[in-house]
Amino acid sequence: MAQISQASFAHSTDRPHEEEATDRVDVLCIDMNGIPRGKWVPAEQLDKVMGGQVRLPLSTQSLDIWGEDNDALTGLSQSIGDPDGACHADERTLTPLPWAKGHQVLTTLHDLNGTPSFMDPRAMLAAVVERFRHHGWTPVVAIELEFYLLDAEARHALKTMPPAPLCPGGDHRGQQLYELETMDAMAPVLDTIRAFARAQTIPADTLIAEFGPGQFEVNLWHRPDALAAADDALYFKRLVAQAARHHGLASTFMAKPYTDQAGSGMHLHVSVLDEAGNNIFDQDNGAGHLDAAIGGVMHSLLDGQAIFAPHGNSYRRFQPDSFAPIECTWGRDHRGAAVRVPEWHGAAARLEHRVAGADANPYLVATALLGGILHGLEQRIAPPPAIEDEAHARQRSECLSHDWLAAIERFAASPAMADIFGTAYRDLYARIKRHEARELMARVTDVDRQTYLSRL
Repeated sequence: MAQISQASFAHSTDRPHEEEATDRVDVLCIDMNGIPRGKWVPAEQLDKVMGGQVRLPLSTQSLDIWGEDNDALTGLSQSIGDPDGACHADERTLTPLPWAKGHQVLTTLHDLNGTPSFMDPRAMLAAVVERFRHHGWTPVVAIELEFYLLDAEARHALKTMPPAPLCPGGDHRGQQLYELETMDAMAPVLDTIRAFARAQTIPADTLIAEFGPGQFEVNLWHRPDALAAADDALYFKRLVAQAARHHGLASTFMAKPYTDQAGSGMHLHVSVLDEAGNNIFDQDNGAGHLDAAIGGVMHSLLDGQAIFAPHGNSYRRFQPDSFAPIECTWGRDHRGAAVRVPEWHGAAARLEHRVAGADANPYLVATALLGGILHGLEQRIAPPPAIEDEAHARQRSECLSHDWLAAIERFAASPAMADIFGTAYRDLYARIKRHEARELMARVTDVDRQTYLSRL
């Protein structure tokens, strides 16, 4: 297993073989699964990058989790000539690469007529934010991400094992929540993560040790720009992988990498400002906007679960007594609820959405969540009783689905999701995820053989 030392950290931010490296720009386009795809372009062609002259096939954003284009399923690739799109770079996202010699930039894929692709996750989030602007409102979003650091050799063997410093005697020490000794043991790589974030001006705040061995959480600062908040999350995922690699480790944002350990979530905190900069969720103003927003989120929660939990493994995270929600509930400062309201008075009034896993696409999650909030605000949807209210105790809440395929089918039939994402994307997403689910459900696994082969 890989060892971490202070000596390794001393060189952790050095660029490898810098004298041999060539300046480059990583041109990133985000696919359905939140995976960055794109090209390395020579740095001297930065003007070409920023001018939208880099091209990628439009079908890049319809790839399944295995990277297949599934043309027979989508009709978006070879059958129509696999046409190109133009990568329109967002100059705000041009940042240095602390682990290499060059920069990276996020793009939105447009067709060659100049229209954003109906499949582009950044374009969908920008569109729902624009719908808020029509009301004079600005969503404020902060994202919390949990992740695991792993032994790299074990991960290459498709196994999970914590880093060696957390395994005295060859076995991990158990739960590590808020344990400073764990932070000290992993300080070299955590320091590199923070250094990489500073170099890219990613507003990473607190890093803490979470429940699982090698599990950590970062709080990203709130942004009055939902697209920038999702960009931060995407870039943070990328830099964690690079920082871990610099220390001979690996990382994962998989929702449930260990059977017997905590899953990793992606929590979004959201408030909304009016044109004067006032938080409309402040219940002291008497407008009831926070209640309406909660009502909208609760109304669309099950319809959007295929976005919040996009993979088969995502559903293993929803376990009782795990701080991952299992019911469609909301509560005031209640971490067992699907929607928590940490504060309901003053400038900090906000809701926290706790359903999404760390494996989800942050752009699609933010789009679904903001779309639900907007629907609640526009339609003045009343929320159900809070989880701590006596009225809630007299009724049974709907459960979140533990069935991936059932969640996909509910998403596929949802008018609310068609309104938020567009009917074409709702249908495409459902087709791809249905294909993934059926493929994985048909596979005989080691668990099947261990359980049944010698007994039946």
